[in-house]
Amino acid sequence: MLSVYLSGEIHTDWREQITEGADGMGILFNAPVTDHAASDDCGVAILGGEENKFWHDHKGAKLNAIRTRKGIEEADVVVVRFGDKYKQWNAAFDAGYAAALGKSIIVLSLPEHQHALKEVHAAALAVAETPQQVVELLTYVVEGTLPK
Repeated sequence: MLSVYLSGEIHTDWREQITEGADGMGILFNAPVTDHAASDDCGVAILGGEENKFWHDHKGAKLNAIRTRKGIEEADVVVVRFGDKYKQWNAAFDAGYAAALGKSIIVLSLPEHQHALKEVHAAALAVAETPQQVVELLTYVVEGTLPK
């Protein structure tokens, strides 16, 4: 069974498009918590409040890092999505971590971000522009078949 970690942008349904498109292929998908408020507030919700926003974010980031590191370390393939609305510094960090671990990386990004992501793209084994292309890449990896 192929294990795929879906990292990056959380404001669109790209993860659902990929998981639904890959249904029946025997792929195990994992991802960060995509509920933005839960992700931001997990540290203070569990460990107690912080008056300073830096420490509030710090607690959440460290707790989320436990989940992210485990997901990336256990993955065969890491898909990293860079959206168009926000800068996903965490996605770039995840791509770097995956590259350092020697993971196979698929980047999902828009053509207009080519220059800004050139180093991330250079570390990837594939760069896709749509979730459907990611499904087709995974289909080829798992089944060895081309799109129809």
